[in-house]
Amino acid sequence: MLTSSQPALVSKLPHVGTTIFTVMSKLALDTGALNLSQGFPNFEPDPVLTDLVARAMRQEHNQYAPMPGVPVLREAIARKTAEVYGISYHPDHEITVTSGATEALFAAITTVVRPGDEVLVFEPAYDSYVPAIELAGGIPVYVTLTPPDYAPDWLAVQEKITDKTRLIIVNTPHNPTGRVWTRDDLNQLAALVRDRNIFLVSDEVYEHIVFDRNGESNRAHHSLMSHPTLQERTFVISSFGKTYHVTGWKIGYCLAPNELTAEFRKVHQFVTFSVVTPMQYALAEYMNRPEPYLELADFYEQKRNLFLQAIAGSRFRFTPTEGTFFQNVSYAAITDEPDYDLAVRLTHDIGVASIPTSVFYHDRNDYHILRFCFAKDDDTLKRAGERLSAL
Repeated sequence: MLTSSQPALVSKLPHVGTTIFTVMSKLALDTGALNLSQGFPNFEPDPVLTDLVARAMRQEHNQYAPMPGVPVLREAIARKTAEVYGISYHPDHEITVTSGATEALFAAITTVVRPGDEVLVFEPAYDSYVPAIELAGGIPVYVTLTPPDYAPDWLAVQEKITDKTRLIIVNTPHNPTGRVWTRDDLNQLAALVRDRNIFLVSDEVYEHIVFDRNGESNRAHHSLMSHPTLQERTFVISSFGKTYHVTGWKIGYCLAPNELTAEFRKVHQFVTFSVVTPMQYALAEYMNRPEPYLELADFYEQKRNLFLQAIAGSRFRFTPTEGTFFQNVSYAAITDEPDYDLAVRLTHDIGVASIPTSVFYHDRNDYHILRFCFAKDDDTLKRAGERLSAL
């Protein structure tokens, strides 16, 4: 109870509670369920990488790192970006190491959004975007993607753009749907922002997890940096956690042109200042081997296929995900329960935790779809498939 001397706190995020990832992971832990909800691997990273961290500590890399990141890591990021995408970013002026992709997203949004600015958000959307927009005083404007293909409706996007539009947030490969943007999507976006004072934030943390690349689709990750009109106005954000199975390290980075990076770092230095030092040195050396990220898609495609085979005889319906380590499945043939209720019930009743996709829509659109994370060891995926197939 407040006393007369206590100030009343008015929340800046009155509609925000505990994230669904925390809720479902705790429920999985409490019930002993297989946790296919939150997006993290249940297996260990390459021991070579963790040994490099120990070595960096012994080499006395234990004090504050430079605010933009240690130089050798920024140089390694620049080399890798040039080799993979053919795009040059200057390690001193255009690359910033961040405390995870979430911090990079917050810093980028805060850099460009001012009170009253409108920000286009494609939903279903990762849940950190909108709170960052609102904390900056911006107004989220939603473009709804719908199953089964979740393709952007570019006419609808055009209709949402106004003179107040300051930022568009892109996520490809897309969480939670797994859709991978095409080259045509980039061209359509470029046509809409050309000659407008609109910036872009491109969440590309699953850049190396794109499937069926050698099939008829010839699918590939098309980074916004690869399109000249987009590159000059885009903060491209990626994550070492997703690429190297070390989500708990919370290390990401932001690529942006010099002028954008200078403003980005003004925010970054007062949010995080610098990122854990020995792990930066370890990652810099580990990046000398391209195989871990070049082979990542094949690694996760095998896991996707294993999970889909495990539920092939079930009553769930699905289209194989195009990227990320998430698979959406429809349960419309099983029950008409709300997706949140079903996700909770399945965690209790059969011991498999998932994420209800309605939480990624601002109006809680319920298409009777659950999201499962297949970044798990093979035994976990097989056991989860058996339990889901028994429904």
